[in-house]
Amino acid sequence: MRLGRAGKWASRLLALPALFVPMAVGCAVSGPTPDEARVFLAGAEERLLTLWVDAERAAWIQSTYITDDTTALSADAQTALIGATMELAAEAARFDALDLPQDLRRKLLRLKTSLGVAAPSDPVLQAELSQITTGLESTYGRGTYCPGGPGEACLSLPEMERTFAESRDTDALLDLWTGWRAVAPPMRDQYTRFVELANAGARDLGFADLGELWRSGYDMPPDEFTLELERLWDQVRPLYTSLHCHVRAKLAEEYGSAVVPPDEPIPAHLLGNMWSQTWANVYDLVGPARSDPGYDLTDLLNARRVDELEMVRYGERFFSSLGFDPLPPTFWERSLFLQPVDRDVVCHASAWDLDYESDVRIKMCIGVNDEDFVTIHHELGHNYYQRAYQAQSPLFRTSANDGFHEGIGDTIALSITPEYLAEVGLLARVPPADRDLGLLLRSALDKVAFLPFGLMVDQWRWKVFAGEITPEAYNQGWWDLRTEYQGVGAPVPRSEADFDPGAKYHIPANTSYTRYFLAHILQFQFHRALCDAAGFEGPLHRCSIFGSDEAGTRLNTMLEMGASQPWPDALEVMTGQREMDATAILDYFAPLQTWLDEQNTPRSCGW
Repeated sequence: MRLGRAGKWASRLLALPALFVPMAVGCAVSGPTPDEARVFLAGAEERLLTLWVDAERAAWIQSTYITDDTTALSADAQTALIGATMELAAEAARFDALDLPQDLRRKLLRLKTSLGVAAPSDPVLQAELSQITTGLESTYGRGTYCPGGPGEACLSLPEMERTFAESRDTDALLDLWTGWRAVAPPMRDQYTRFVELANAGARDLGFADLGELWRSGYDMPPDEFTLELERLWDQVRPLYTSLHCHVRAKLAEEYGSAVVPPDEPIPAHLLGNMWSQTWANVYDLVGPARSDPGYDLTDLLNARRVDELEMVRYGERFFSSLGFDPLPPTFWERSLFLQPVDRDVVCHASAWDLDYESDVRIKMCIGVNDEDFVTIHHELGHNYYQRAYQAQSPLFRTSANDGFHEGIGDTIALSITPEYLAEVGLLARVPPADRDLGLLLRSALDKVAFLPFGLMVDQWRWKVFAGEITPEAYNQGWWDLRTEYQGVGAPVPRSEADFDPGAKYHIPANTSYTRYFLAHILQFQFHRALCDAAGFEGPLHRCSIFGSDEAGTRLNTMLEMGASQPWPDALEVMTGQREMDATAILDYFAPLQTWLDEQNTPRSCGW
């Protein structure tokens, strides 16, 4: 799940206005002024907005019609955008020493950090970097696995993911797990070169490496941001450790201790997900006895013959119930909802804003199931955020920080409660409260299980960018971090002939992943605050803000701010707090924590 590649590619440049004032002969040369900075930024925003719009269109076509031609066109557009942004960022440096109003200072920083990748000033190297990045994503998007060998029937990634969700055949799972990862080794040399070029570009902008550039976009010094992530992880680590302990014990009961040894990491292919980043698909193996959640959303959708488009309509109606305007007709005409049978597309779900005004879309290969029902709400959260901040100036047409953008739709999805499903006619009656344990465990297998994975992906990348993990140790470094944070291990020996990070979309797509960790913290903090605004009284996990004008007003007020203010200001508008706080997760899952502690009493936890 991600935003579309907004602001990465483009195909034409606009001229900036002249930014100097003629001086009479003999006058002393003075330095730049705040007024000159304001004129410069106005011209830069005009130029960048055109580039971003053109870029988004090129990226959309490349993602929905993967061919050599669309990949080449996207690479050309990316080269134009990177070159222009690097040029503008270099020009902006002359205003660094000025005492500027906050809005101008923020825009100068956002200009430097607006790209997910920086490039050297050499146009040849910029073109090389563009070709690498578009090539990596196309390689991933075309990836398949042919179990019978070349010439035999091949499986797409969505097909393999469905098997992971349903199969309990360890041999079949292992075969798919290793088969999909064969897509990645050809990326390894390209990724190594990508790191070299992107780091050189980041240094040209005054950053130590690309990782420091990324961490500089969070309204605090990069080193402090790293410590902030660890603080949040420390808040939730005990809950994750308890969940891991229970899941490992139940998987050992199912598959035997020879397959799932006690006191060791869980084999990565047994957790119901290709990347073992969420574990909800193994609920049937680890759920509490006689505590069925009381319904299966996938079964409910199919029983009522809800199709893919109607699933999206449910998401739209939720936002409408909060007071938001319906999605524009172009959303329904131009989005990609189904996997085409006649061409390659990037099926990974994403939300797009093609004109930075009203042409919002989603791109996903929807399946009629509970996971995609939630994903739709997540992607629509991006779209409604994009529409809310469209009145901001271009450099502020994004979220307070990227965790906010990822967290909004997930906040809404937390309101997909039994009460909500009954209200919209999907569920005949609300299960009794004694079924809540099953609902909480299923949710934790999704939300809590994801947290360390959401943190470690960029931990690996930042170490790579900083040179702490060298190309000769890419794979070892990946699995060291997965073991450290997740307690998950490779099911078969891996070597540096492999490149397992490349089998995760966000690595070849160069999409920051810390945003997802932050989103999983923020969504519960947002949910608690919006439930308070809605006047809800009861267990936090039973709250739905569906139909609450008060919650909708508070949400929209924050969304309209975009990135115009530091994220603590936006957070305060939504929650009354100025610090990200994971205690809302602990509040939400408190009954589950008590139960897990009871289950784990005789067990040895940790890895």
